[in-house]
Amino acid sequence: MHWQIVNWIAGGILALAWFSRFVDAAIGMPRVANIARPEWDRRPATANGEPRVSIIVPARNEEENIRETLTRLLALEYSNYEIIAVNDRSTDRTGQIMDEVAASPQARDFLKAIHVSELPAGWLGKTHAMWTAAQQASGDWLLFTDADVLFRPDALRRAMAYADAECAAHLVVFPCMIMKQPSEKMMIAFFQALFVFGHRPWKVADPKARDHMGVGAFNLVRRSVYDAVGTYRTLRMEVLDDMKLGKVVKNAGFAQRNVSGDDLISIHWAKGAFGIVNNLTKNFFAVLSFQWPRTVACILGLGFLNLGPFLGAGLAHGWARAPYVIALGSMFAIYCGMRHRSGVPPYYFLLHPVSTSLFMYTLLRSMVHTFWNGGIVWRGTKYPLEELRKGLV
Repeated sequence: MHWQIVNWIAGGILALAWFSRFVDAAIGMPRVANIARPEWDRRPATANGEPRVSIIVPARNEEENIRETLTRLLALEYSNYEIIAVNDRSTDRTGQIMDEVAASPQARDFLKAIHVSELPAGWLGKTHAMWTAAQQASGDWLLFTDADVLFRPDALRRAMAYADAECAAHLVVFPCMIMKQPSEKMMIAFFQALFVFGHRPWKVADPKARDHMGVGAFNLVRRSVYDAVGTYRTLRMEVLDDMKLGKVVKNAGFAQRNVSGDDLISIHWAKGAFGIVNNLTKNFFAVLSFQWPRTVACILGLGFLNLGPFLGAGLAHGWARAPYVIALGSMFAIYCGMRHRSGVPPYYFLLHPVSTSLFMYTLLRSMVHTFWNGGIVWRGTKYPLEELRKGLV
């Protein structure tokens, strides 16, 4: 009898958690605009023409991607912009390729390459690169993007039209994830389901909600707002600089928006499931503020939330299975809903336990690696754990 009560309580919690978030997402996600739609195929309606945008591209050892990234940016259908590419102490041909592209006739009036040879104390390489570029930027808006992001020609024009119409201070465009292997689809589908469960992008525009957003592929912020929140100097030791930029902007009371855009911007995040695990190893202990009790609690909570419905549906008897089935059905419905934005078939839901286990492993691996190394190694530099903790925002 005692076990049956525990079983019903656990199933009830899982059913309520997943079903409530499914309902919330079903109502909320349609409110997240898609600027790839025809109504946003226009230019910003400002009296003084198109506002000037400074596109900032930090790069370290990106020789495979940087030429195509910069070439695509130079083809944008926008008349008033500059590109500032920052070579952050690369040991490959990244800096040389930047200079080659910048010397081309097409780039002469649009692209400037900056080379950073030394990293000052108290800075992460990426945040320092972005801060350095912003110091030289002439735009009314700053667009921070990554060195492996591919832009469609109309991406900036549509984004600026939306930002102007919404009077936004900070705009995030979610990238299209290029997935080349089934294991990548499995992990991306899992992260999207977890993202919907935990971040509520439909709440970002609500000034009363604490939900905020930031994405390294497309963080567009007014220059005046960037200065008002303390620039990247405030975030100089933040591993999660993109999300934390969104946080400080939202906390300061400025209007924040996030939108989807189909393939307006796209990125191939990593090669295979374990490529994603490796990419996230440096990040996820930082997500949990480098606190091991919080990390252990998160691993256990993720296991209960994501594996519990599968285990309960298989092990419970009779009507005790009902709440677990409700949780599974709600989870599957979220996979179905996200298919329209990611293109991942809903049947990848069946691999949710596998991706959950890999994600739990990533959290544990991130914590162990950080403690083992006494910090993190990122972009060729080791950052001590105590220094990272002091720099948290």
